[in-house]
Amino acid sequence: MNALEQQLNYPLGDFLPDGGTVHEVVPGVFWVRMPLPFVLDHINLWLLRDEVDGVKGWTIVDCGITHPQIKAYWEQVFESALGGEPVLRVVVTHCHPDHLGLAHWICKGGDKQRWEARLAMSLGDYAWGRLMSEGDNNNAANAGGEFAVAHFLAHGLADEAMIEPIRNRKSYFSDLVPEVPSRYFRLKDGDSLRIGGSDWRLIAGYGHSPEHMALYSEQHNVLISGDMVLPRISTNVSVFDIEPEANSLQLFLDSLGVYLDLPPDCLVLPSHGRPFTGLHTRIRQLRDHHAARLQEVREACAKSPQSAGDIVPIMFHRKLDAHQTTFAMGEALAHLHMLWHAGELKRERDAKGVWRFSAVLSPVLPV
Repeated sequence: MNALEQQLNYPLGDFLPDGGTVHEVVPGVFWVRMPLPFVLDHINLWLLRDEVDGVKGWTIVDCGITHPQIKAYWEQVFESALGGEPVLRVVVTHCHPDHLGLAHWICKGGDKQRWEARLAMSLGDYAWGRLMSEGDNNNAANAGGEFAVAHFLAHGLADEAMIEPIRNRKSYFSDLVPEVPSRYFRLKDGDSLRIGGSDWRLIAGYGHSPEHMALYSEQHNVLISGDMVLPRISTNVSVFDIEPEANSLQLFLDSLGVYLDLPPDCLVLPSHGRPFTGLHTRIRQLRDHHAARLQEVREACAKSPQSAGDIVPIMFHRKLDAHQTTFAMGEALAHLHMLWHAGELKRERDAKGVWRFSAVLSPVLPV
């Protein structure tokens, strides 16, 4: 546990549920933990007792990627933990593959097609997920393909060993999210979703995905935070090729302020890491983290014009694979863009067509 984690409280200690099992964290809310084949090696999913139109059953929040092992674990849950009752709704906090990937399969009741459940998402993330799953694989924004390579090269990606792996990740999203249900129920910021006799307030967040939805229950004093607030790592906030001038980091930091309206002692159920309390402390930590990274960017750009590729080794001090490189480039650019949009930096293309950012010098006023 690092120093920042020690400022948080973990009510369940070091406990982690095994794959294919469920653990009740508060009455009617169960923790399911699934593996991921990445450096970030797991995702937390949530199973809530529910009743819709007089039918008792379950709501699932987030799904995991499409993968045989995760399907097998879900099948164990369906057979052993649901008491013979159906899944009524599948709520997906946002469109990233580890959250949306198996939504189509779970909505249809798994391998045995046990039920027909409705998908619930925000419009922004539903549309993005449909676009990415069904679109031109060569335009696999955020993941790979020719457009992603062109975007990263224009922002100073210099490691040639990364270019071909990124170019070849054309089907990255559609492999993990092969299908998105053709119909959905729209989640909107500020609305409430009635689940299992409790009202869950929907809280939109921006910067990590188009329209991320977290859920807060006042009755349980529980926040299902998705990826917006994580206890150990900072959420990836990136600028990618499909929105090349985005101010993602400003959107994310502004979104964090909404959570300060929640009780500081609420139980946070994050998508990665362990359930914790200390929400306000964690928000301060995240803001401090990005303030420190922004200062590093300021100092670098004051010395000489910097591309996102130049900023990556300043912000990330470890060797990165192609998957991590796409996120690191995106995040470096997000920090540059926040200062650029604020007027602290200017940008110009160099002779090689690479965008470089430098400090805007204050005019010297006459004495």
